[in-house]
Amino acid sequence: MSPREAIQFAREHNARVVDVKFTDLFGMWHHFSMPIEAFTEEIFDEGIGFDGSSIRGFQSINVSDMLLMPDPETVFMDPFPEVPTVSVICNVVDPITRERYTRDPRYVAQKAETYLRSTGIADTAYFGPEVEFYVFNDVRYAQGSHFGYYYIDSDEGEWNTGREEKPNLGYKMRLKGGYFPCPPSDTLQDLRTEMMLTLQEVGVEVEVQHHEVGAAGQAEIDIKYDTLVRIADKVQLYKYVVRNVAARNGYTATFMPKPVFQDNGSGMHTHQSLWKGGVNLFYDERGYAMLSDTARYYIGGLLKHAPAVLAFAAPTTNSYRRLVPGYEAPINLVYSQRNRSACIRIPTYSPSPKARRIEFRAPDPTANPYLAFAAMVMAGLDGIQNRIEPPDPIDKDLYELPPDERKGIPTTPPTLADALNALEQDHEFLMRGGVFTPDLLETYLEYKRVREVDAILLRPHPYEFALYFDA
Repeated sequence: MSPREAIQFAREHNARVVDVKFTDLFGMWHHFSMPIEAFTEEIFDEGIGFDGSSIRGFQSINVSDMLLMPDPETVFMDPFPEVPTVSVICNVVDPITRERYTRDPRYVAQKAETYLRSTGIADTAYFGPEVEFYVFNDVRYAQGSHFGYYYIDSDEGEWNTGREEKPNLGYKMRLKGGYFPCPPSDTLQDLRTEMMLTLQEVGVEVEVQHHEVGAAGQAEIDIKYDTLVRIADKVQLYKYVVRNVAARNGYTATFMPKPVFQDNGSGMHTHQSLWKGGVNLFYDERGYAMLSDTARYYIGGLLKHAPAVLAFAAPTTNSYRRLVPGYEAPINLVYSQRNRSACIRIPTYSPSPKARRIEFRAPDPTANPYLAFAAMVMAGLDGIQNRIEPPDPIDKDLYELPPDERKGIPTTPPTLADALNALEQDHEFLMRGGVFTPDLLETYLEYKRVREVDAILLRPHPYEFALYFDA
């Protein structure tokens, strides 16, 4: 779609407002709005100014002026404002040099696609993320110098079997009992359907929606795979739709990986494959699980660099409450067909060459999708370029292995601090082709360490009072 076609699209839908959206370094969408009269062909060339010093991980105050350049390919009618509004996703540009901004995560993803093509290995990387989330009826949290707590509630929660509901009908879910139950236990069918239909309205193709394992309102809506940048755009739009549909129905939705103790966490299992000339490079009918040598080397690179990749793909302290044994958590850095206890699973639903792919199960939906998908493909390409052999596949339940067999199997980092340390020590593969840059990595590491890792370490934990108050 050209700028002129984007403007015509807005006119045909009687838009009165244009909303511009962009992503910060850590994955949050930001926006502001203008009257539709400002939606001219000129802004696609000249850009729209904003204060880069007010955005996390962007500019310092002395060089704060930045530009947003709307991408006409991304326009859609926003389904949530009362006034008809056309939205457009933007790239970030320096107003002096007119060069793309190195800390714009969308630019990182675009450079990853360019680098992929430059290698001659493939021309397209397809990604299919399975984004999970929780829907709650109520959430409260607060933190001060002398207090700290959170409280969540779900009408489906097993802790509400004894709640006075006048009447309580008893259809609550057991912990880990939320996979595919029918109504009335599944109270969120209509809400997920509204989310699904709204996603389709804004151009995101949906394959399936369902209740997930987490009993207290965990959900999943699977969207169709797409190319790296486009699927990252769609993940941002997915999260926007899910949150807003939930809110307008009196619910709250969270992509926090582990909000409920002792129940399953929310992941973003990421299916991926490389293609060239319309041919899937990951397929070979003679290989293990019908995988080609290219796919096996890609797995080798992804497993080798997984600790560093997870600094982007599982980027919060809460991510590592999910990456623990049990709860279907994929902590073992091995690959296997059909095996959900492995970090990389090879789906075997279909023998079709087009369906052959790998599923990296460690990421979660707090990830900035542009950075996470770019990091994954860069790790996989390093594996192909250096013919990195992964460990032999293990087709057993890895959680039930005896200690002597489990010994020596590498695992995901135990904390965000460990993942950040891994990124600091292992990032050369990310910088090839200028995809990731030193200033982005330095800014990211400093922010995560100071604002998140240290911030958590400095504060008393509520459970510490249960453990130590009477010590």
